[in-house]
Amino acid sequence: MPTGVHLRDVREQLFGAAERLLAEGGPSALTSRAVTAEAGVAKGVLHRHFDDFDAFLAEFVLDRVNKMDARAEALLNAAGSGSVVDNLAEAITAVFGSVAVAIVALVTFRDDLRRRLRETWPAGVPVLTDAAIMIRNYLERERELGRVGGVDPDGAAPMLIGTGHLLFADREAPPSADAVRRMVASVVAPDLDKND
Repeated sequence: MPTGVHLRDVREQLFGAAERLLAEGGPSALTSRAVTAEAGVAKGVLHRHFDDFDAFLAEFVLDRVNKMDARAEALLNAAGSGSVVDNLAEAITAVFGSVAVAIVALVTFRDDLRRRLRETWPAGVPVLTDAAIMIRNYLERERELGRVGGVDPDGAAPMLIGTGHLLFADREAPPSADAVRRMVASVVAPDLDKND
């Protein structure tokens, strides 16, 4: 490995490497050696910036959760325009088309990571919990606008995220856009498109 190379944003470089490894090989592909090799840095770089590998993984997971803020804002801004079903289907596809499914597996796979995350994330699974909040907030806004009838945002949001996770998990290829759209329509209301 080259030495004396200035790393502009070593954290993001390492997080990007972890995301690629996680997406390609799943949780078992993530080791400190694999991450630093993928990032093109010496192994000691990771340990200079994080207490240990689980501390690195916890910050990686929380960083990827924070990246959902822009997606949540875009979904909320879409309220009142377009199709509710299409807006939700696109948001769910974006969440699960990212590294979200692999992060759920990672959190499930590593006990020490779960314990570390509990210090700052007391309930639920990061990414899934944030996605459910994003969808609940959107549905609440659409309900205020009268576009979702009697849909209960608190019940529909986790149902959409759970069903979305099942659709996207353990597949060689993602589900079709039509399959995601049908799932969303079946949860929020089979005849919702007639009203939006």
